[in-house]
Amino acid sequence: MAVQRRLAAILVADVVGYSRLVGHDEAGTLARLAALRRAVIEPTITQHAGRLFKAVGDGFLVEFASAVQAVTAARAIQDANASGTLPLRIGIHVG
Repeated sequence: MAVQRRLAAILVADVVGYSRLVGHDEAGTLARLAALRRAVIEPTITQHAGRLFKAVGDGFLVEFASAVQAVTAARAIQDANASGTLPLRIGIHVG
């Protein structure tokens, strides 16, 4: 069986202080996270040709074909969420 390899850029993100936020206001935090995903995260991923392949709790993993797409998407997400109440931590791995 042939192994197919490809280069990909993986964007990893989560909400900073999520446990604390949920501890103070679980329903409100979950509602804000759902709204952020619908309004900012998912449309931005689509605009930059990404593929959300895992979402767990406050975190998600997105695959991009290039580091440029991943960095551009990360910047767009951070810019759109600059005044948001859910600060995001985003990292990118290329491999």
